[in-house]
Amino acid sequence: MPGRFITFEGIDGAGKSSHLEPLAAWLRARGHEVIVTREPGGTPLAEALRELLLHRPMDAMSEALLVFAARRDHLRQAIEPALAAGRTVLCDRFTDATFAYQGGGRGFDTAILTQLEAWVQQGRQPDLTLWFDLPPATAARRRAAARAADRFEAEDLGFFERVRAGYAQRQQADPGRFEPLDADDTPQAVWSSLVAAMERRGW
Repeated sequence: MPGRFITFEGIDGAGKSSHLEPLAAWLRARGHEVIVTREPGGTPLAEALRELLLHRPMDAMSEALLVFAARRDHLRQAIEPALAAGRTVLCDRFTDATFAYQGGGRGFDTAILTQLEAWVQQGRQPDLTLWFDLPPATAARRRAAARAADRFEAEDLGFFERVRAGYAQRQQADPGRFEPLDADDTPQAVWSSLVAAMERRGW
């Protein structure tokens, strides 16, 4: 059986990360071999680049280049070998986040992001993207109650409105890949919607 690549997307505070391990367990119970990973991150090099990205000031181009450098290593060292071995990969963020945060949030040129995407990924895209969609004001309240902010989480509501719009543009460009989930609902309702999305695909 070929491996499947499933990504989790959404603005900070949407609750996507809390569904990663439950979905991994759900899939394992159905016979899938699953790895759970994240971006930026997933390899020693990519994790080191993540720390720079989250905590050092830099411009949007530097952010984009760091993210794609981390992604290249992540793909080569972790994602592609797992998929080739028939495993299911669950990844907390992937390239849609780059278009949403650097393209939408920062206003960086999406034509350059598209070129970087082509160079780095060589056609690799997720088989399914679960988009946890949430109003930015709600997400901000959740973040404030949960943790200290990194430099992205500290951005204002206008930034996250643009990020949300960036996600919507990606979904509109590739609707067959995306499963939008109403992250403003209860965790139980979000989980039910997620499972229904998996079952619709026969997974």
